[in-house]
Amino acid sequence: MFNELDPLLHSQLRLAIISLLIGLEEAEFVYLKEKTKATAGNLSLQIDKLNSAGYINVKKGFKGKYPVTICKITPKGLIAFEDYVVSIKTYIKI
Repeated sequence: MFNELDPLLHSQLRLAIISLLIGLEEAEFVYLKEKTKATAGNLSLQIDKLNSAGYINVKKGFKGKYPVTICKITPKGLIAFEDYVVSIKTYIKI
């Protein structure tokens, strides 16, 4: 019948973040903010949730004098995304 959807990925912004990171080795916070059109606060909150779940790794550092946050998808995040795609297909019957 219908597969259960991962509630962590069943959020538009979190799904967008993971979708962007799938095709990239890593991405800076500013890039994710630009592509998702999210506010900095909301994006930060959703990144924290994905990081806490182990779906992404977050590295904070500096680029010159400026702070930078870099996100990278983890193997667990990749598997979760692939499982989510399989599950969503049960709803749309491709």
